[in-house]
Amino acid sequence: MKTLTPQPFAQGLVFGEGPRWHDGELWLSDMHAQRVVKIDRDGQIAPVIEVPARPSGLGWLPDGHLLVVSMEDRRILRLEGDRLLTHADLSELVGADPNDMVVDAEGRAYVGNFGFDLLAGAERRTAELVLVTPDGKARVVADELEFPNGTVITPDGRGLVVAETFGGRLTRFEVELDGSLAQRRVFADLGERTPDGICLDAEGAIWVSCAFQDEFVRVRDGGEITHRVPVDGRRAIACMLGGSERRTLFLLTAETSIEDLAQGKSVGFVETVSVETPGAGLP
Repeated sequence: MKTLTPQPFAQGLVFGEGPRWHDGELWLSDMHAQRVVKIDRDGQIAPVIEVPARPSGLGWLPDGHLLVVSMEDRRILRLEGDRLLTHADLSELVGADPNDMVVDAEGRAYVGNFGFDLLAGAERRTAELVLVTPDGKARVVADELEFPNGTVITPDGRGLVVAETFGGRLTRFEVELDGSLAQRRVFADLGERTPDGICLDAEGAIWVSCAFQDEFVRVRDGGEITHRVPVDGRRAIACMLGGSERRTLFLLTAETSIEDLAQGKSVGFVETVSVETPGAGLP
């Protein structure tokens, strides 16, 4: 296993989530600052839009409109000009606040949710993965997931892998023509690790943010870990491959805890490492 050392890239965030490389910049949700931002190649942060009910996952429709998960009101919002419109209301389908999301090439969004009130310390419950079609219609496509979180789609659009944070695993599905999910199996058993955000590379391996272990790891199908990036003392929240040739791994970290987050206390950072294998697939 190779160990890589991260370098600082940007600061001034509260709690970064849902990083995406889009149009030559890193976009992300500064969740507990209630805003979506983008960061240029020099690490300068620029605001995009305020999202009062806590933003999380991001993605784009084929027509270029940005989709944003709005957690507290359990909606997917669509940015048109400087206005956020409701794209889909998930309140009847999810058991708790929605979180991360991946949008496929056809504009179909796959959205996870907590399953229970994490910040209030509620008893754990399993959760659903919801599919939202480009016209805003939503349905559950997988259930009994243990905190479905970061999600990736393979380059051919036929495979979807979701991180089950409190299941300690990555779970793979085959994507059917109508967007339904089938042939569920374990992609990687991560043991005691708690996977949060994830991203895919061109060899089919997945970079995983291990939130409570303060590290990022690269894992192959079957569970072999090839690389590790320790960020001791900081939570490893999410990651994204971007930059030139998608060989820069952007790491979202935070100095916080579940107890602090419940009070909105956090200091967020973006760090980077250079990697050999470029990013692939979505997001």
